[in-house]
Amino acid sequence: MAGSGIVAALDIGTTKIGVIIAEVYEDDPNPKIIGVGNSPSHGLKKGVVVNIEKTVQSINEAVEQAENMAGVEIDSVVVGIAGDHIRSINGRGVVAVSGPDNEITENDIRRVIDAAKAVVLPIDREIIHILPQEFIVDEQRGIPDPLGMSGVRLEAEVHIVTGAVTSAQNIYRCVNRAGLNVLDLVLQPLASSYSVLSDDEKELGVAVLDLGGGTTDIAMFFEGCIRHTGIVALGGGAVTNDLALCLRTPVDQAELVKIRSGAALHSVIDSNETVDIPGVGGRAARKVSRGLLVDIIQPRMEEIFTLAANEMKKSEFANLMTAGVVLTGGGSLLKGLNELAEEVFDMPVKLGFPTGFSGLVDLAKSPIYATAIGLILYYLNKQDEYSMLDDIKKDDFGIIDRMKSWLGLS
Repeated sequence: MAGSGIVAALDIGTTKIGVIIAEVYEDDPNPKIIGVGNSPSHGLKKGVVVNIEKTVQSINEAVEQAENMAGVEIDSVVVGIAGDHIRSINGRGVVAVSGPDNEITENDIRRVIDAAKAVVLPIDREIIHILPQEFIVDEQRGIPDPLGMSGVRLEAEVHIVTGAVTSAQNIYRCVNRAGLNVLDLVLQPLASSYSVLSDDEKELGVAVLDLGGGTTDIAMFFEGCIRHTGIVALGGGAVTNDLALCLRTPVDQAELVKIRSGAALHSVIDSNETVDIPGVGGRAARKVSRGLLVDIIQPRMEEIFTLAANEMKKSEFANLMTAGVVLTGGGSLLKGLNELAEEVFDMPVKLGFPTGFSGLVDLAKSPIYATAIGLILYYLNKQDEYSMLDDIKKDDFGIIDRMKSWLGLS
């Protein structure tokens, strides 16, 4: 592990900003959560910063809340990135082993990774992650670490995640203006997978759907490796807006109605039960049935799941998701959502709660904090990576250094 100390994570979402502060110890693999902060997010749309001042203010509020709870001040954070600008592709590289006695060296691994990432990107896009899936030595597949092995031909298959340069810059800029340094920039569904998926699930084949306010983020795993990532540009905020429009109530009140009384299926509620809907501009509140709420919510959630299923089908591994789908994120807490998802995906579905940590378990053990806790687990895991990719993975091929260069910080 990276050593004893404090690690903090910043989950910048469309509807909320989440901060987790954890203590880490060399003799304990599980971080201890000592501070949790949560503030409404006012400066983002579909995961992309549209107002820097409001985003910085929301970050400061969440950080202050977490610092007060933890009794410590933080100056660096691991930051999540998502949004409908994210794109991913798979790459493949091949090199001849150059080491003496055909022994694979770190230099050979670097060369094959460089060959695998040699893809042509538009000028407005930047690589965020290069994630090795597997290495192949003389046609022997499924090798996670080829360092020291003997071979003549070395191949690598990698998953390349890219994002819009300006979107990544704006997130980095907001964090810096909030007085914080960026330790790492991590794709949010990848981070969530570290907190809600088991090794067995990743081996069998599983898809994690992180249901955020503005987007639904997808990461698919098979044989222990990430195979596909994707973004659906709809999330829980679309459901809230539907309720606000159909019920003629303010968006913040629609969100409360959704959380307290909403559901995705009629079978999980009493459809005849009524709830109070606040009026707009001083108009009187009125009562509607919970069944009406389902009539509004269900079609939108079916649309989101159908779009997610279509995104998953773009991967050749779509039919190999033996362990099914894991739902997480704040939007996953709707009643009946698992059952609706099972109907759409035609595979087992469960709700993913973050694990692998101690401390404020009762407070942080919610899908709402899956990404933030996953960011910490990802960062700590990356510090422990096997030697063959240690230096390569330290900054994901230099994205943090490139960010500093773009913003004149280096």
